[in-house]
Amino acid sequence: MGRSRLVDAYDMRLRRRRLLWRSFRSRHALTPVQQRTKLIGKNDLLLFSTMRNEAARLPFFLSHYRKLGIRHFLIVDNASDDGTTEYLTQQPDVSVWTTNASYRDSRFGVDWLTWLQMRYGARHWCLTADADEILIYPHMDDRPLDVLTRWLDQRGAPSFGAMMLDMYPQGPLGTAPYHPGQDPAEVLNWFDVDNYTWEMLPKYRNVSIRGGVRKRLFFQDKPGHAPHLHKVPLVRWNRRFAYVSSTHTALPRRLNAAFDDRRHLPTGVFLHSKFLDGIIQKSDEEKRRRQHFTHAERYDDYYDRIIANPTLWYENSVRYQGWEQLEELGLMTRGAWR
Repeated sequence: MGRSRLVDAYDMRLRRRRLLWRSFRSRHALTPVQQRTKLIGKNDLLLFSTMRNEAARLPFFLSHYRKLGIRHFLIVDNASDDGTTEYLTQQPDVSVWTTNASYRDSRFGVDWLTWLQMRYGARHWCLTADADEILIYPHMDDRPLDVLTRWLDQRGAPSFGAMMLDMYPQGPLGTAPYHPGQDPAEVLNWFDVDNYTWEMLPKYRNVSIRGGVRKRLFFQDKPGHAPHLHKVPLVRWNRRFAYVSSTHTALPRRLNAAFDDRRHLPTGVFLHSKFLDGIIQKSDEEKRRRQHFTHAERYDDYYDRIIANPTLWYENSVRYQGWEQLEELGLMTRGAWR
């Protein structure tokens, strides 16, 4: 048994080194467009993101995270053609890199961001979030993120977990118009509450969460293909850290303990605005580009059903009311942070 644990630990260490090496090599794919990284202060909270054609979401995205206390944004723009790059370069607290390389071949942007985290994120608390992910956490109304991260530091906790919550409108997907700068939760204000599964996975010592509207409607017959909803997006970064699969799992494995109830840590929720009114056009494009899934052929039917402009709402849908509601429903917790 002892030898088995040693071999397992060695395998994880070797895997982490390989991920760091490929991330280091990926730096050649990035072209700096606007670098303001010299403005980063010693204790600044940083946000890292890869995005493509997210100009409509950016005004609220940046505003939301600035209010939470993010001091600098490090963003990789993957060949946008809707003005995303131009908008980002006008922001005084944003550094931008562009690339035309394959999103899929870069482990869905993780290699690019890991390189930037190695280069600029060491010793900082680093939040990794997509443009369609809005972080909600306990006490966020009067406690900015640096209050949370100081508490985590005092507890010796190097990471913070958040569950992704798919939000949707009451009517068909294409009938709820969204305006840049608007809070997406004003348009996508419903979610599923009663069909989630939580499973401890020994390989990476993480809790796997699946469920929500996508599992209910699109993956009923193949629940194992439903998207993972657990994430470890906020980490006190070290140059030796690496994400394994998006921000779902990380190495070293102790980072994945953010959802372990025995540690009494707070957790949050990412309000996922995937289903804004542009989703139909985007789904058609992504079906053709085949950049968003490892086994892209498995998801052709998924894209087709979204393109058909369905109604995701049903009689058990719950209307979003705020972080206190999400805690009451058991979708996040304050833990010992009270």
